[in-house]
Amino acid sequence: MDIIEATKAYEAWLRQRIPLIDADLHLKHQRMAQSPFQFLRATFYRWVQLWPQVCSELVTMPGVLGVGDLHVENFGTWRDSEGRLIWGVNDFDEAALLPYAVDLVRLAVSADLAMRENHLSCSLTEACDAILAGYREGLADGGEPFVLAEQHGFLRDLALSELRDPTVFWQKFSLLPTVRAELPAKVKAALKRALPEARLPLRIVHRHAGLGSLGRRRFAALSEWRGGWIAREAKELAVSAWHWENRDATPILYARAIDQALRVPDPHVRLSKNWLIRRLAPDCSRIELASLPRTKDELRLLQAMGRETANIHLGTKATTGRVLEDLKRRPGKWLYRAAEMMAKATVQDWKVWAEFRHG
Repeated sequence: MDIIEATKAYEAWLRQRIPLIDADLHLKHQRMAQSPFQFLRATFYRWVQLWPQVCSELVTMPGVLGVGDLHVENFGTWRDSEGRLIWGVNDFDEAALLPYAVDLVRLAVSADLAMRENHLSCSLTEACDAILAGYREGLADGGEPFVLAEQHGFLRDLALSELRDPTVFWQKFSLLPTVRAELPAKVKAALKRALPEARLPLRIVHRHAGLGSLGRRRFAALSEWRGGWIAREAKELAVSAWHWENRDATPILYARAIDQALRVPDPHVRLSKNWLIRRLAPDCSRIELASLPRTKDELRLLQAMGRETANIHLGTKATTGRVLEDLKRRPGKWLYRAAEMMAKATVQDWKVWAEFRHG
C-alpha cells in the first residue's frame, strides 16, 4: 500500500466514525504536498504503517501512553488556575499505548525536516543528543512541569514573542465566517457552558487549525466580555490513528493522557463525550516553526521537548523503570539511526504525494 492508497483507506476508516468536511480534506491534501514537514504533521496514519517496517527492532520496546503525533510544533502554552504561564505538549489527539521510542523518533524526525526547511540550524546528531538528554534526565529525576515564572526564561520569551500579538490573533478570528446550520446543538451548549458568564452574545465560526485533524469538525465561539475578546473551541475527537488498522474497539485516550501525565492542568480543558472543549487565546496556543529560535537556544528547546516527553511518559508509572533499563541497553546513536531512516521514508512518501497532487 502506497501513501495514496493509505490516505484513501485511512480517511474511509475515519469517516465511518465521525463526519468529515470534504473541503477541509482537500485543503489538507494541498498542504501535505507543500513540504515534508507539513506532510509529516498531516500523516500520522502513514507513520503507523511505516514504523514496524522501518524500525522493526524498536517495536518491542516498553510501552507507554504516549502522544503519538509528536513533533516540534506540538508544543505550546496555557494558563493554569493561578494564572501562571505553562509550556508543554499542546495536542493529544493521537494519544495511544505505544513503544516509548515512537514519540522520541517522531520528534527527532520533525526536527530533521525543520532543519531542511531552515527553521533549525543544528544537525540531526545534535538534535537527537539534546532530545535524549532531556528525556533521560526527566525520567531519572522524576520530571517536572514547565512553569514559565522564575525559571525557563528562554521559553517564556519564545511564548510571548511578537508573533503571538493579541491584535494579530483576534484579527484572524474576525475574518472567519459565521457557522449557521451545521453546529450540533450539544456542542453549542458545551461552548456556552465554557464561557465565563451565562447568556453572553456569541458568534460561532468554523476554524482551520492543525494538519493531522484537518477535515474534522472544529468550531470556535467568539464573544466580547468586559472589554476584550474571548474564545472557546470545540474539536471533534476520534480513536488514535495508531489503531486504524486494528478492528478491535479502542477508546479515545485524550483525557487519560493529560490526567495521568506529570502536568499542570489547563483549567479550561474538558471533554464532552468525543468533543474537546478548550480556551483559545494568544498565550494559549501552539508555538509555530516561525517562532522557533535560530540561535544556540534551539538545542535547549529540543532538550526541553525531550524532558516534556518524559513528563508525559512518566504517567505510565509501572513502565518507567523498564524504559530506563531499556535506554541503558540501547547502542549509541540508536535514535539518530531510527530518525534518519524514518525521515528518509517520510520524504520518499512526500515526493510520491506531491507528484500525485501536482501531476
